[in-house]
Amino acid sequence: MTTELRLPRGRTLALDGRFHVMGIINTTPDSFFGDSRMGTTDAVVDRAAAMIRDGASILDVGGESSRPDAQYVGVDEELARVIPAVSAIRSRWDIALSVDTRKARVARESVQAGADIINDIAALGDDPDMAGFCAQAGLPVVLMHMKGIPATMQNEPYYDDCAAEVRAWLVSAADRAIQAGIARSAIVLDPGVGFGKRLQDNLQLLARLDELVCTGYPVLVGLSRKSFVGALTGRQADGRLAGSLAAACAARIRGASIFRVHDVAETVDALTVLDASITGTA
Repeated sequence: MTTELRLPRGRTLALDGRFHVMGIINTTPDSFFGDSRMGTTDAVVDRAAAMIRDGASILDVGGESSRPDAQYVGVDEELARVIPAVSAIRSRWDIALSVDTRKARVARESVQAGADIINDIAALGDDPDMAGFCAQAGLPVVLMHMKGIPATMQNEPYYDDCAAEVRAWLVSAADRAIQAGIARSAIVLDPGVGFGKRLQDNLQLLARLDELVCTGYPVLVGLSRKSFVGALTGRQADGRLAGSLAAACAARIRGASIFRVHDVAETVDALTVLDASITGTA
């Protein structure tokens, strides 16, 4: 069981039963939730400051949208979006800083700019240089399950048993990462809610999330304002906060430890009250 993630420069992120909220900072023009799009470095800094104040212990910078139907972004364009944001955050704060990318060059230059964690929606499978770089750099990695690619992932996805298939796939992805030289204690798993899944698949993943937690790897979930919340509530992205908090609490009860969200303060409050209510201690 992983109890901490070792970050660059001798820092650690404790995972001994506590939760961490990862604030989403998008430097993309087309992410599905408009309020998360940061068009300037000043806007990135303001959003980062607010998220840190609200209780985020990780920030996640992304320069390529992974919403359904999103198109691939070239390396140079992604670098132009991501590196100024990473540099601006790192120059001001020592917070754990993740970069959401599937490209080794973006990962490499982001780490040079101060990033600590690579959050790869392709589980190191898109770029043949990604696993080797992460191993050599000693970085924590988030491995996410996705069926297909963002541009096609919602074209009639199908599973016989989504929870079991996702668990098996992620364990295999973790095994490949270990074979590439990444430490077992540096691996975080993400079931990829909404990435090539139907409504019933997403709900099954949440209901049986403990099966993934039982692998011993820390589990990250990205549930914030996603379409499955809209399918259940009938609300558009800007009206899905309450549903997102309910989903986060369900995932926490089943053992998730990292929550990638747009709404940091509300998620921190909800999970703090949930944990205190379960343990009976503040």
